[in-house]
Amino acid sequence: MSRPPAAREAVLDAFERIIIADGERTATLDATARAAGVSKGGLLYHFGSRHALIAGLIERLHRLVDDDVARIHSAPDGPISYFVRSSVDLESPLDHSFVAAVRLAQGGDRQAAAAIDAVRTRWLEEIGRHVDDPALALAITLIGDGLYYHSALRAEVDASALDTDDIGPVQMDELVTLLERIAQTGR
Repeated sequence: MSRPPAAREAVLDAFERIIIADGERTATLDATARAAGVSKGGLLYHFGSRHALIAGLIERLHRLVDDDVARIHSAPDGPISYFVRSSVDLESPLDHSFVAAVRLAQGGDRQAAAAIDAVRTRWLEEIGRHVDDPALALAITLIGDGLYYHSALRAEVDASALDTDDIGPVQMDELVTLLERIAQTGR
C-alpha cells in the first residue's frame, strides 16, 4: 500500500493536535487548515468535509493499530510483554490518534466511538491468539487499559509529581512476569 501524501498527513496531524489540545469543537476546517499551514482549499482537496476529516483520522488509527497488532504478534520479548509495556507509551503516533478518537467519541461522534470499540476488540483478539484462556486475555487487555489511563493521568500532573510514580521498571517487570507465568501455567 502506498503512503498517503505529505500534505494529507500534515492536515491529519494538525487536526489531531487541535482535538487533543483544545477539544473537538475547536477543530474546525479553518483552524485545521491554519494549523497545517495549508489553504482551506488545500484541506478540502484532501478532505471534502469535517466528516471526511474524521474518517481520515479514524482510517489512520486503524492503520496504526494494524501495525501495532503486527508488533504484538512478532515481539521479540513476547506478545504479553510488548502489549503491557507499550500501554504506557504516551508519545507514539498511535497514542495521538487514539486520544483524538477518544475525544471525538466523548463529543458524541459515533464513528469515533465505534472505532475505539473496534481497536479494543482487535487488541483483545490478538492477545487471545497468544493466551489460551479468554478471561486472561481480557484481563491482560484491561490491565493495559489501566496502565494507559494511569500514565495518561500522571502526565496531566506537573512533572515533579511524576517522580513519585509507583509503576517503575521493576514493577513493570514483575507484572509482565506474573502475567506470563499465569498464561503458561494457569496460576
